[in-house]
Amino acid sequence: MKITILTLFPEMFDGFLTNSIIKRAIAKEIVKVEVINIRDYTKDKNHRVDSAPIGGGAGLIMKCQPIVDCINNHKENNSKVIMLSPRGTTYNQQKAKELSKEQHIILLCGHYEGIDERVNKYVDESISIGDYILTGGEIGSMAIADSIIRLLDGAIAKESTESESFDENLLEYPQYTEPYDYNGDKVPDILYSGNHQAINKWRRKKSLNLTKDHRPDLFEKVELSKADKKLLYEDKEKAAKWELAAIEKGKKFIK
Repeated sequence: MKITILTLFPEMFDGFLTNSIIKRAIAKEIVKVEVINIRDYTKDKNHRVDSAPIGGGAGLIMKCQPIVDCINNHKENNSKVIMLSPRGTTYNQQKAKELSKEQHIILLCGHYEGIDERVNKYVDESISIGDYILTGGEIGSMAIADSIIRLLDGAIAKESTESESFDENLLEYPQYTEPYDYNGDKVPDILYSGNHQAINKWRRKKSLNLTKDHRPDLFEKVELSKADKKLLYEDKEKAAKWELAAIEKGKKFIK
């Protein structure tokens, strides 16, 4: 896969491309990421890429010419051009999965007070990462690129992406590490039971309740099975009978 990022501030991506999963994915040639300076394409004699808005108004607007020429110079037959814009569809995990199947994505980062409206004719889609204001699209493009790259085969261990937050519109279940007892706060005994069926059931119950409590907007989209409804009916603070039974059988595993 190839990801091309069009920006006025390419230096912002130095750390992003040289650390952790992104760096390894590039080194393994799982993905190619190129960061292009839009300013290199301006035909303005003073190398300007922006000007005051026609009709008056605050700030500066990015000009058509350098952006369109930059897009056209890097667009290929299989490219999907995406502009970071507040009018775009709100980004989510499902969209990340869709984009991870593309061969070439071009991410256009806006800046200043906006982009000349006519640039919209040259993009395939607009995406917003949320209802808040940033100084430009660079941070948003990093978020999108990161979410896509980690889904590519070989970028991270496959099992790490099999059950994550937002799969099935659910938040991920709680995770724990050693020690068992930290300042009186103990790891749930069910996780030491050795009963993987019961553990998975417990995790499902926790995911359902966490989503219901913290993200009711997501919970409304969840297709609840009869088993899910039964889990939600149980007391979320106390261990259910099936959980206690699993713990009792697995006591020898509990530290």
